Amino acid sequence: MKELFVKYKAVIRFISVFLLVYAILSVGYKFYLQYSNGSKFYPDYFTNLVAVQTQNVLTTFGYTAEVLAHKAEPSMKVIMNEKYIARIVEGCNGLSVIILFVSFIVAFSGKLKTTFFYVISGSVLIYSVNLLRMVLLSMGLYHYPEYENILHTVIFPAIIYGLVFLLWIFWVNRFSKLKSENV
Repeated sequence: MKELFVKYKAVIRFISVFLLVYAILSVGYKFYLQYSNGSKFYPDYFTNLVAVQTQNVLTTFGYTAEVLAHKAEPSMKVIMNEKYIARIVEGCNGLSVIILFVSFIVAFSGKLKTTFFYVISGSVLIYSVNLLRMVLLSMGLYHYPEYENILHTVIFPAIIYGLVFLLWIFWVNRFSKLKSENV
């Protein structure tokens, strides 16, 4: 049994660190959601921020857009040209995806400074692409409502998770300790 632990030490370390970081960040995020300033019918700060930024970008693209707090749930309604398009809920703010990204990067950590800056820059990139995803999804739902299911459940999740996957691959091949130990 000891031989297996020695042989798979790197794998066990990765899984342990990943699960530990993921659990800590997820519990922290759960507490944030539980104790955020949002009320029963108003979303947390980051969900609200993504909604307002979505509105601003849509307006920049020439749409008459507004976001309103939903009256029956903690979400924001996206209105484009006076037409209700979608609702932005907590899962749309991208923070759970960022938690997944950060957990992987820390589990495959490199030098402290490099890891720190990659986590920050990767998180900003994920947040930005997620915001753009929300804008494009709103535009897609406005112009092509018949494709709502494929847009919301296939294409746009593939964009955000595809980005995270590419960031992971880049990290492992370029900066992680695993790469430097094998060179």
